[in-house]
Amino acid sequence: MLSFSPLDIDAILLSAKVAVAATLVALPFGVAVAYVMSYRSFRGKTVVEVLLNLPLTLPPVVIGYLLLLLLGKKGWIGGMLDAAGIRIVFTWYAAVIASAVVGFPLLVRSIRIAMESIDERLIQASRTLGARWSDTLATVILPLSLRGIVAGSSLMFGRSLGEFGATIIIAGNIPGVTQTIPLAVYDYVSSPGGEEAALTLCLVSAGLSLLVLFFHEYLARRMTRRD
Repeated sequence: MLSFSPLDIDAILLSAKVAVAATLVALPFGVAVAYVMSYRSFRGKTVVEVLLNLPLTLPPVVIGYLLLLLLGKKGWIGGMLDAAGIRIVFTWYAAVIASAVVGFPLLVRSIRIAMESIDERLIQASRTLGARWSDTLATVILPLSLRGIVAGSSLMFGRSLGEFGATIIIAGNIPGVTQTIPLAVYDYVSSPGGEEAALTLCLVSAGLSLLVLFFHEYLARRMTRRD
């Protein structure tokens, strides 16, 4: 029988909250970046490509530290926010930012694959008929990229649920405030007699991940049948 303490429930709810928020925050930027990288040519595109994929190769702890330098009180952005009375570091907002940064390359890559697989003749036909680029984006590119957007969002959500390294650096491990499921598991494993509670949260994390994957497969099949 699974049993949860109030802090465990807080960690589960916070993990879901952070994953949803990170996905929603990153999604419009992911679509915009994927569009630019798919349909625009500009100098330095290779450099941008490398920077976009950098979070996939950097250790999450390094990403967290770089975010801490940027958003801390002495950081470039953090200093301005602190002057305005806004604090990001060691709040759940920092966990959202960390998850969004770490998962962003997965989101962009999935959307780009979908956009680049669109038949170029459909886009040219739209422009030939007098559609502006915004109309083409709204009526051709985005609808035909929906499967990639859903796939990228699912990957982003799942990656956010499991984010640990960057989160613990920039958001800390504060029970009831910034402690997500991975951080709570870390606490239990580090404490004598915490193995059972750690296993319980691991099962919850695995269950949430399976739900995300099944939901993704369900939507993919629905869109395939509709196509």
